[in-house]
Amino acid sequence: MKYCVTTYSFGKYTGELGIYEIIDRVAKQGFDGIEFADAGWQLHSIPFAELEKIGSYARAKGLETVDLCVGAELLNDPDGVKKTCENVDRAAALGVKMLRHDISSGKKRLSYASCVPYLADRCREITKYAESIGIKTMTENHGYFSQDADRVESLICAVNHPNFGALVDLGNFMCADENPAVSVAKMIPYAFHVHAKDFLYKKGTEPYPGRGWFRTRAGNYLRGTVIGHGTAGIFQSVGTVVRSGYDGYLSVEFEGLEGVFDSISEGLENLKRFVSLNS
Repeated sequence: MKYCVTTYSFGKYTGELGIYEIIDRVAKQGFDGIEFADAGWQLHSIPFAELEKIGSYARAKGLETVDLCVGAELLNDPDGVKKTCENVDRAAALGVKMLRHDISSGKKRLSYASCVPYLADRCREITKYAESIGIKTMTENHGYFSQDADRVESLICAVNHPNFGALVDLGNFMCADENPAVSVAKMIPYAFHVHAKDFLYKKGTEPYPGRGWFRTRAGNYLRGTVIGHGTAGIFQSVGTVVRSGYDGYLSVEFEGLEGVFDSISEGLENLKRFVSLNS
C-alpha cells in the first residue's frame, strides 16, 4: 500500500504557505505521493505552465503526483462537461493520472435514479476525453446527492466504461447516514483511489454542538477529526480495503479543529498501523 495526502487537509495553510511549501512539508512527513484539490489555492487562475512547474517540483521532491480533485455540476450547469474537461487538461498539466470530479447537487422533484441515464452520458463523455490523454476519471461518495453507496454504484455501472471508477472515501458515507463498513464493502470493487477520513458523531436529537460541526443529510451532526479518533470505523474499513486486494494509494484527508500538521502526521501513523494489523 502507498500513502499520500490531499492538499485539502492543510486548510487555510494551503493559501498562507503556498503550494510549494505544502509540497515540501508533504515530502518531509514521509508520504509517497500528493493529491491536489482545487480548494484553497485558486486552481483555475493558475497558468498551465505554472501547473506543470508545480507537478515537476513535487516529483523532484520524491512525491508521486497522484490525482486532482475538483468540483463539478453535471445536472444543472449546461457547461458542466466543458468545465470538467478543462480540469482534465489541468490534471494533465500537473502530471497526475487521475481526476476526481463531483456529479451534482441534485434537482428538486428529480430522484437520483431518474437522473442516472443523463448523468452517465455526461460522465462517459468526460472519461472518454480523459482517456484520450491518459487520465482516469472517478466520482466520489461526496456532496449528499451522490453520496450513498447504492447511488454511486448505480452511476458507475451505468457509465460502464473501464476508464471511470470510484474514489472511495471511508468516512463520507456518514454524511448520508450510512454505515461506512457496509458501504465501503459495496464500493471497494470499483475503487481507483481511496480517501481515509474520520468523523466525530452526535445524534440530531441533541442541540447543535457548536463550531466545526455540520449536519448529515438526515440531520445528525459530524465533525472532522484525526484518522482513528472518530466513529467512522476506519480500522474495519481499512481491513475491507486490504482484503479486497486494492494496492493503490490511501490518501490522508483531515478537516478537523485539531492542529493541522500534527493531525496529518498522526493520521498517517494510524493509517499505516491499521493496514499492518489488517494484513
